[in-house]
Amino acid sequence: MVVEKNHRPRIPALNTKFIVLILFSFGLLISDQKNNYLSILRNSITIALHPIQATVDFPQRLLSWMDNTFIERNELIKENKALQEERLVNLQALQRFDSLVQENIRLREILNASTKLNDNVQIARIISADINPFRHIIVVDKGTQDNLYNGQTMVDTNGVVGQILQTSFLSSQAILISDTDHALPIEVNRNGLRTIAQGNGSYDHLDIPYIPNNADIRVGDLLVTSGLGGKFPAGYPVALIDKVSRNPSQQFANVSAKPTASLNQIREVILIDNQ
Repeated sequence: MVVEKNHRPRIPALNTKFIVLILFSFGLLISDQKNNYLSILRNSITIALHPIQATVDFPQRLLSWMDNTFIERNELIKENKALQEERLVNLQALQRFDSLVQENIRLREILNASTKLNDNVQIARIISADINPFRHIIVVDKGTQDNLYNGQTMVDTNGVVGQILQTSFLSSQAILISDTDHALPIEVNRNGLRTIAQGNGSYDHLDIPYIPNNADIRVGDLLVTSGLGGKFPAGYPVALIDKVSRNPSQQFANVSAKPTASLNQIREVILIDNQ
């Protein structure tokens, strides 16, 4: 009896397979380099792998986007805050600039007015005012060291303001013509009619008492200092007549005048040495 032997297929050695694969790979590389046969395959593989790559890269891109967003937001908040602070500083500077411009205008007006006066004058700044609404008393920054004296006349660029009430070494108190305790001799500039202007506690009006009903006085007449009594030099504007009311049953007319000086707005005054 003949025994048949089992014949197993012969498997090439590992080295042989490896060499064959290397040769095959080189062949594909050379063929692809010359004819670009594998470009479609590469593109297809790249397209197929793109969702996977995007999914893997998404957390990193999300974290990067969030970091950039928060950093940009914080930078914008800081920049906005800095701009707001700069804006406030600029607005404050502009307000101060406007104040300096107005002050410069006022000082120029005062200097121009003082050069037109024949009297010896000096300029003083108002440093405080009486808080009592019924007393119109102010304090100026000059005193006896500047040769100020009681009764000295104060004017501004538009007219008479008042007179020095009490002096000290560095400052002085002054009473405005609108104070209820103040009166000054005046005359109508148009015809020389003499009378007095008396304060009534209002910055906007002076009482002109003792004007006869038949006196020649009209709305718009300019009242100036008459120089009588020696307290105020003659010829300085005081007020403009704004009301004349005549009642035949009364002996005197009801007359009031508006001061030419802005008594509640002045900051600097001209002191006239009328001695």
